[in-house]
Amino acid sequence: MADEVVLRAEELHKRYGDLEVLHGVSFEVRRGEVKVIIGPSGSGKSTLLRCLALLEPVDSGDVYLDGRRLGWKERGGRLVRERERELAGHRSEIGMVFQRFNLFQNMTALDNVAVGLVEVRKLAKAEARRQALELLERVGLSERTHAYPDELSGGQQQRVAIARALVMRPKAMLFDEPTSALDAELVREVLDVMARLAREGMTMVVVSHELAFAREVADSMVMMDAGRIVEEAPPARFFSSPSHERTRRFLAVVE
Repeated sequence: MADEVVLRAEELHKRYGDLEVLHGVSFEVRRGEVKVIIGPSGSGKSTLLRCLALLEPVDSGDVYLDGRRLGWKERGGRLVRERERELAGHRSEIGMVFQRFNLFQNMTALDNVAVGLVEVRKLAKAEARRQALELLERVGLSERTHAYPDELSGGQQQRVAIARALVMRPKAMLFDEPTSALDAELVREVLDVMARLAREGMTMVVVSHELAFAREVADSMVMMDAGRIVEEAPPARFFSSPSHERTRRFLAVVE
C-alpha cells in the first residue's frame, strides 16, 4: 500500500565519546515518499542516514524496515543482537549513496555494479552482469560499462554508485549529499537521475542543500539542528511559511 511506512526510526540516540550527535530522533518514510533533510553542518543529518542504513550502531533506539525491527531477533525466548552476516542482508535492502563515490578502483563500472549481486545475493556472474548492465543503461551509462572509475567524470562515478545501490532492489534509497563533491556542471546529471527515480515511485531519503531539487521532488521536508528534528512539513509550507525560527534563519542563509 502506498501509505505503508517502509523505514522507521524510534528514539535514536548516538554519541561519539562525549558528543551526543542524535538526541532521540524519531523518523519515518512511507512507500514512494521522497523526504529531503536539510540543516547546518554537524546537525546529525549524515549520522541519521548511516544509522538508518545500519552502518553505525546506535546507543539506544530502534530501526524498523517494513515493520521488522532490525539488529535484533528472538532466540530462546529472549532478544539477542543479530550477527554481522544478518545485518549485511538487511543493509542490501536499504540502498545508500555517499558524498564520495566509494567505487572499487580496480573494477570497471559494470563490475562495480555487479559485485554486490555476486557477493551478497550469490547470483551467477553472468546474470549479475546482465542485471548490472540494465541498471547502467537506466542511469545513462550504457556506453561506459567497461570504463574504470578514473576514466569517468565525478557525475558518471556517482551515477555508477546509484546503479550499484539500485541493482540490489532496495526497499528505500538513502542519499547523503550526493552532489556535494561534484563540479557545478555535473550536478544536474545526477539530480536528473534522482528525479526520475522519484517519479518512478522509489522511496527516498535525501540529505541535500539543492533546494530547487527539493522543491521539485520532495513530498516532505525535514529541518535538523543540533541532533534533533526541529520541523517537518510539505515543501510548499516549509519554504513559504516555516513554523520554526531555526528553519527560517537557515533558509534565509542558504536561499
